[in-house]
Amino acid sequence: QVQLVESGGGLAQAGGSLRLSCTVSGDITGTYNLGWYRQAPGSQRQRELVARITWDGDTKYADSVKGRFTISRDSTKTIIDLQMDSLKPEDTATYICYLFDHEGYYWGQGTQVTVSS
Repeated sequence: QVQLVESGGGLAQAGGSLRLSCTVSGDITGTYNLGWYRQAPGSQRQRELVARITWDGDTKYADSVKGRFTISRDSTKTIIDLQMDSLKPEDTATYICYLFDHEGYYWGQGTQVTVSS
């Protein structure tokens, strides 16, 4: 069983910063990618891939966050952070950490980020 626990969400003003963390534990074998999706308010909004980092360290970002968000990982490859700078009201969402390996996706519970204008 794989568990992902997020922390670090909260309230920020536009232009401010927040840092999210995700800790992975459990029975993980092989290589995997880690990253963050977000789900904006409103049931019809789809999850958006915000950022991800592969086992080899390659990173990818949504166009909407490039240059503002940075994903990083510790040496054990079980903790990832998402540094979010120059926040905008449209960044308001539930941010959900995920792990993807040969067995599929595992998800965290999500952490709320709210950006006020």
